[in-house]
Amino acid sequence: MTVIRPAAPHDVPAILQMIHDLAVYEKEPDAVRNTPAMLTEALFGEHPGVFATMAENAAGDVRGFALWFLNYSTWEGVHGIYLEDLYVRPEARGEGHGKALLQYLAATAVERGYARVEWSVLDWNEPSINFYKKLGASPMEEWTTFRLTGAALEAFGGAGPESGTGVRAGSLAGSRAEAARG
Repeated sequence: MTVIRPAAPHDVPAILQMIHDLAVYEKEPDAVRNTPAMLTEALFGEHPGVFATMAENAAGDVRGFALWFLNYSTWEGVHGIYLEDLYVRPEARGEGHGKALLQYLAATAVERGYARVEWSVLDWNEPSINFYKKLGASPMEEWTTFRLTGAALEAFGGAGPESGTGVRAGSLAGSRAEAARG
């Protein structure tokens, strides 16, 4: 039996350990920079924008988690759920925890009137790809994910007014603050 529940602050160490375990599985063991303080703030701070859902067995042992946030479809005009991480501990795979986590997210999307649940999977991760297809999910064959990070992000994002773009530093933060003042 799988018990699905929202994460609580006491789950942060287990979530962070599973994030590290996932990084090892995805062949990026040194890529995780997240800390307990960062994760606690993201999940349980004043305005959390990230959510975590836990899967436990009947004995209350954490077996997996889903970390997700809301996205928005401009075509549909409603939110969706973006699943950042889905992880089930190796010894608990095949017990239904991953399916239960995804089903919880799908039910949340349906209940709230969201248009979709979507996520990315590494091309070489055939076990996960096959699992997702069995659930009825389909790959977005015509899409490629792009990312600005590290030096490229700094170079492009730090270009500022001298680049001739007319973008000034702080304009997003300023517009959000103005919107909040209303």
